[in-house]
Amino acid sequence: MTATALTYSEDQAEAHDRITAMLRSAGVDLDEGLLTPPREGKQSVMAVVGKAGSGKTLLLAALYRALEDAGVEVVSGDYEGRRRRDRRTLAILAPTNKAASVLRMRGVPATTIHRILYTPVYDPEYEKIAEWLAGNGDKPEIEGLTEQALDRAHAFFQTNKSIPGALAAAGLRGSDFITGWKRREEPLDIGFIDEASMLDAKQFEDLQEIFPTLLLFGDPAQLPPVKGEGGGMVFDTLAAPSKLELHRIHRQDADNPILDLAHTLGDPEVGFEDFERLVEQTAQRDERVKWAQRVEVDLMARSPVLVWRNATRIRLINAFRAVHGAPETELLEGEPLICDGIELPLKHRKKRLDLEARGLIKGAQVIYLGLGRKPGFSRLHVIGAEDPQLSAASIIKVEKPDEEEPFIPFAANLGATFLHGAAVTIHKAQGSQWPDVQVFAPDIYAAARMGRNEAGQPLWKRLAYVAITRAEERLHWVVRNRLSKPTGPLRVDDLRTAPVPLTLEGETEG
Repeated sequence: MTATALTYSEDQAEAHDRITAMLRSAGVDLDEGLLTPPREGKQSVMAVVGKAGSGKTLLLAALYRALEDAGVEVVSGDYEGRRRRDRRTLAILAPTNKAASVLRMRGVPATTIHRILYTPVYDPEYEKIAEWLAGNGDKPEIEGLTEQALDRAHAFFQTNKSIPGALAAAGLRGSDFITGWKRREEPLDIGFIDEASMLDAKQFEDLQEIFPTLLLFGDPAQLPPVKGEGGGMVFDTLAAPSKLELHRIHRQDADNPILDLAHTLGDPEVGFEDFERLVEQTAQRDERVKWAQRVEVDLMARSPVLVWRNATRIRLINAFRAVHGAPETELLEGEPLICDGIELPLKHRKKRLDLEARGLIKGAQVIYLGLGRKPGFSRLHVIGAEDPQLSAASIIKVEKPDEEEPFIPFAANLGATFLHGAAVTIHKAQGSQWPDVQVFAPDIYAAARMGRNEAGQPLWKRLAYVAITRAEERLHWVVRNRLSKPTGPLRVDDLRTAPVPLTLEGETEG
């Protein structure tokens, strides 16, 4: 057992030992720090499941560090060095930018599933810097870059392990060193998948083609994926020896009132009214839970209100725009958006990859920064992306109450499509977390009144569980259909401002 196990609970320690045995059979011996070539044709899948606070992330982080210490190469998706015959690889993935960024903030070099399916193609001159930073070459001499610039890149990489970030620290832009993207041709070894409850069967199948050894981390109490068959999750089909359940709430989270409320939902005797009384009582003694009489509009610009009903979402979005005085003919800088996909013909596949690889994937949370220099283009900040700012041809739709057709302030002929993001459904919020989360309780009550079940559980309990566990620091349980006035105009000065000029045309603007 490694030293990290000293901080484990009993069920975490057992899971660690079972995973260690699986990795040993795949040629990675964590106890001895030995690596051997993988066995051809051997496929292993294991899942670690548990509710919020059970210690899944702590276990994932400890296993990542043990694998790195053993000499396994971590593939982050932003750069992959020259393939060595004897190398063993690990990739840590999440379904969304936000979920990946939560892991990165905890020191785990995670990326999105999409970023591992497609790899960047580097300009040969700047690839020398990447190889040096990755420890596969000598310090290069690059025309136009000083020794000090290279030293800045090296210092950045020692802390952040991001090749694009290090090259940016040297004064380069993404369009300087990444010339395109290509579909991954060769498989990797080991894949850790966080938020695996969000995976559908097709994604699971794609991951099994890339990784002969897969370890899934998921929460069985969340909502099953929309595309899921029979309302289940991919790890539900795994036999007991391959599904490791964490039951105990880890002691570091034991005093968290938000997690206490989430686990209360597992009691079959607790009805909606009982749960609301618990929320109100908790709010009276702990400031991390708020019994809110209205939606705080200031929070909506960075963390959407979570709702169940689509009609509620549309009403709140229009109320948000109205209190900020947003004209119907345009967007204000700082308005939040949600990417709804990229509408491009097949012949523009490369342009689609450029944007998706930069984080502009369906469901991505985006902040509007203003008009681009070309007609129909928008400057955008992709929340949680490793390189967040870009310019893209945009089709922005603002849905209106009781109207079938959305209002479109402006649009390109083709490009990335967006819905407004001041409020989102709880289904779409899965995989994301925010410091403050507002849950619109009247919608949860409506689900309780309907008496619907989903995957064997009352729907309202699954909705409430997913919604409140999106809160990192404070939960606002909103009980009335009211909206506060903003304390100031929308802002963008809190976002990183260095421009990244990649566009859907694959060239810099202007």
